[in-house]
Amino acid sequence: MTRVEYQDQLDDLRENVVAMGETVLDRYDAALTALETKNESLAEEVIEGDGVINQRYLDLESDCIDLFALQQPVANDLRFVASSFKIITDLERVGDLAVNLAEYAIAAERERYPEIDLIHIGTETGAMVAEAIDAYEIGNAEQASAVAARDDEVDDLCSAAGDAVVEDLIRTDYDDEAEDVMDDVSRLLLTVRDLERVGDHAVNICARTVYMIDSDAGLIY
Repeated sequence: MTRVEYQDQLDDLRENVVAMGETVLDRYDAALTALETKNESLAEEVIEGDGVINQRYLDLESDCIDLFALQQPVANDLRFVASSFKIITDLERVGDLAVNLAEYAIAAERERYPEIDLIHIGTETGAMVAEAIDAYEIGNAEQASAVAARDDEVDDLCSAAGDAVVEDLIRTDYDDEAEDVMDDVSRLLLTVRDLERVGDHAVNICARTVYMIDSDAGLIY
């Protein structure tokens, strides 16, 4: 294989990772919309579309393994392929979390704690993933570090949501509807947890990107 053909393979890998990221974000945004609007048909589309993301992950995993085995990349190329391999794993997991959100949208029957803005949290974490993918695509370590630094803000939002639920449970007597309340609370806290995990995966993508660019930079979280 010529150097040009090899470089084309690397370029294709980058493009395909970015394309996978765009697909995952489309599904994630749809899941947030379903959660906000209680749109069951949209939620079902997200759930049914998970197989496409899983297949894309497997295809890219195979591409990375082929590059490792057949081309034996070294130095910068090795870091690029290894980072890409890790990033697609994070993207696949964001896709799984989108499915979780869609399932919560279908299960939700009541809107309890409307003061907790789940969509705001979800929008913030989705933006982190989008900007992390952009940093990977253009190879910008500074942008990746800046995105990762925003995770503390998301963690604070999630902690505040959890605290609000606990405080309400302490001060309010729900004896007559305890079962319904606990179902709603459990689903809400699971939603907050999954939104926080999306932000964590964005941080992982940023860390892989920084390593891809500079192996001496160390971890950024």
